[in-house]
Amino acid sequence: MSKLRVNAFTLSLDGYGAGPDQDLQNPLGVGGEALHKWAWSTRTFRTMFGEEGGATGTDEDFAARSFENVGAWILGRNMFGPIRGEWPDDSWKGWWGDNPPYHVPVFVLTHHKRASLPMEGGTTFHFVTDGIHSALEQAKAAADGRDVRVGGGVATIRQYLQEKLIDEMHLAISPLLLGAGENLFAGLNMPKLGYQCSEQVATALATHVVIKRV
Repeated sequence: MSKLRVNAFTLSLDGYGAGPDQDLQNPLGVGGEALHKWAWSTRTFRTMFGEEGGATGTDEDFAARSFENVGAWILGRNMFGPIRGEWPDDSWKGWWGDNPPYHVPVFVLTHHKRASLPMEGGTTFHFVTDGIHSALEQAKAAADGRDVRVGGGVATIRQYLQEKLIDEMHLAISPLLLGAGENLFAGLNMPKLGYQCSEQVATALATHVVIKRV
């Protein structure tokens, strides 16, 4: 049965999934890129960005699992780019170049209309202006029985958690303190929402935690 999943989403020790002040030079906010050393070290993520080698072991296992059986993605607008407000034109096509790493339909949450954007490698970005439930309905239809992965950012994941719609969430907790940014759990009562930890394992670069809806 199709699931709504979060995978390989990295947090700081103090709960931040991105640093403050996102811009072209800091796509993950100031200090945010340092959270992802565990991911950049793995064979899966190095291959995704055209590099050779990469670690095997626990970090790689979680990285590889994150792409299994994914038929569509949902992204918040900030995960697609740093532009705010109305789209000035269609020149911005994401952080990833002509061949993004998704290779399936991607549904981007936004308040501003934009035509769908087909890219190389099977990725098409669809811009959804009527909310998280509409995005999920469209993503499930596009996934055709496979899972839908919520790629972030923090605000988007929080919206789906508050509606108790996420079935499973893998978080990689980096041994760093950011001090500011977007906090995933602030104000959320996860047990009351029906979530509990089902798996945890630590490596030198991250503590991997799996949280499931009971």
